Amino acid sequence: MPYEINAAKLRIELAGIEPLIWRELIVPTDWSLDKMHLVLQAAFSWTESHLHEFLIGGLRFGDPELLFHDFDDQKVFDSSEVRLSDFVRQDPSFTYIYDFGDYWQHRVTFLDWLTLDPVPKHARCVAGARAAPPEGVGGTTGYDGFLEAISDPAHEEHADFLRWAGGHFDPEWFDLDLVNKDLRNTFRSNVRRRLHQPKPRKSE
Repeated sequence: MPYEINAAKLRIELAGIEPLIWRELIVPTDWSLDKMHLVLQAAFSWTESHLHEFLIGGLRFGDPELLFHDFDDQKVFDSSEVRLSDFVRQDPSFTYIYDFGDYWQHRVTFLDWLTLDPVPKHARCVAGARAAPPEGVGGTTGYDGFLEAISDPAHEEHADFLRWAGGHFDPEWFDLDLVNKDLRNTFRSNVRRRLHQPKPRKSE
């Protein structure tokens, strides 16, 4: 009996920002897009504070009770009914949109289909680079302004933006172990979500 595919390796890139912000994840293929939404939130340190949708093959997927039809009255399909295994022979990439105000657009690409033993119980990040922008920063343009302000102590919004980001923000920050800890906690309801980057330890 041939081995069955039970996992996928994905590359997720956040559009519109250079240098590139990206993650590579290994996830079970029996997970729905609903679960993938939570995984992507954890992988990019988002806080699940805004609406989201998936754009796949010209169709919209999300929560039909929360998402409005667009101007073409395009139907929203239930993302809980679509699994990653449905993409084995389909287009190798799709789009994930988070926060319709800031409009963070993530390109999700299937890099490989895997047969793992045992089947993973949670997502695992195997590579990545750079921190995702803070929530509600105002999209790519707002993020440029945010970075300018926090890098200049004389900027009139320097202190406010730093406070908003938790007191510290390094755009180059990426901690593989900490991202994987967040991924292991993705579906645990009793674990407090991490909101900000850890502050660097003061040198002794």
